[in-house]
Amino acid sequence: MARVTRRSFTVAALSTLAVTGDAATASVGTGTDRQGRATVTGMRGMWLATVRNRDWPSRPGLSVARQRGELTALLDVAVRRRLNTVILQVRPAADALWPSPHEPWSQYLTGTQGRDPGWDPLGTAVAEAHARGLRLHAWFNPYRVAVHDDPSLLAAAHPARENPGWAVRHAGGLYYNPGLPEVRAFVLRAMLDAVSRYPVDGVHFDDYFYPYPVPGRTFDDDAAFQRYGGSFASRADWRRDNIDRLVREAAAGVAAARPGTPFGISPFGVWRNASADPRGSDTRAGVQAYDDLYADTRKWVTEGWIDYVVPQLYWNIGFTTADYAVLLPWWAEAARGSRTQLYVGEALNRAGDPTQDAAWQDPDELSRHLGLAAGHPEVRGHVFFAAKEVAADPSGAMARVVADHYRRPARPPR
Repeated sequence: MARVTRRSFTVAALSTLAVTGDAATASVGTGTDRQGRATVTGMRGMWLATVRNRDWPSRPGLSVARQRGELTALLDVAVRRRLNTVILQVRPAADALWPSPHEPWSQYLTGTQGRDPGWDPLGTAVAEAHARGLRLHAWFNPYRVAVHDDPSLLAAAHPARENPGWAVRHAGGLYYNPGLPEVRAFVLRAMLDAVSRYPVDGVHFDDYFYPYPVPGRTFDDDAAFQRYGGSFASRADWRRDNIDRLVREAAAGVAAARPGTPFGISPFGVWRNASADPRGSDTRAGVQAYDDLYADTRKWVTEGWIDYVVPQLYWNIGFTTADYAVLLPWWAEAARGSRTQLYVGEALNRAGDPTQDAAWQDPDELSRHLGLAAGHPEVRGHVFFAAKEVAADPSGAMARVVADHYRRPARPPR
């Protein structure tokens, strides 16, 4: 990536950094309860990833008791950290963590895709989260089929095997083709099955739409583009329209299946660099959501298509190509006046990682992020990646966030 001049902080930003405790989170909302006691409202979330057993279960094939115990232990951690929301990945790779009539059981539970684990993880997660006063958002990955590219390794009755024209091999993975209307209809039907059956408190997509670019590799959707893309000026415009349709139809489907349930997306943190579009951010990111993932994330916010957005601002303050202190106000401006709530995705997993920049070796880095955000009333909270680090907190960065900003519990936003 090209280098840019390091941006300095303004006096206002520096003064914000000095604020600690609940005063630093005042921008996310304060009020009083029925007894007249002061309350704080704001998103305090953590992602709980299941793909490749990233956060849970710790490995496939554990007993039901062990899987339940690990799950409830992570929910207890969320309570201890004074979080209020868990975003659980329930469809990591065209599979399911509930008894779906459309897709096989996830291999990350038993080690074998399609094998019944003997319990209902999503149903249990919802019940156990609610018992602890937590909200549970169901996290779906729409188009990833597998983290390998061999359809023969999928369960025999997997929809991608029964419909071999739906999937595309790309850069070592398998992906459903977003350009096929029948694919979009199917993935929406598969995801909405869970939404209609369980009292989830939110529905969540991550940043994977079209696959991330890989040098020398091309996503092969020629046939679909020839069949459906004729009215578009370019393949890129057609691809963005495919993702726009998914987002709009998912929002409508969630509203119909479970009225009042928020639908949100956590996109890659850079919409476009200003060098590509004057409306973009003053960044030099090597990936841009609009151009590379065909995700017009800014439009979804400004048009109010989604209820909340959690841009993954996974960079430190002062990072030369994508400065947190530059992207935070850019997203605040994008959300201003929109019905879409803005939360910020935080890279807790980078804190203390010796392979990361020096800034991440300072346990105060994430606390500074929340201090900066307190100066932007559009920011309604934060979500931390991910549950394993929220629990282990090897660098003490999460403990610092709690001490500086989460001294009291907070109610989740409506």
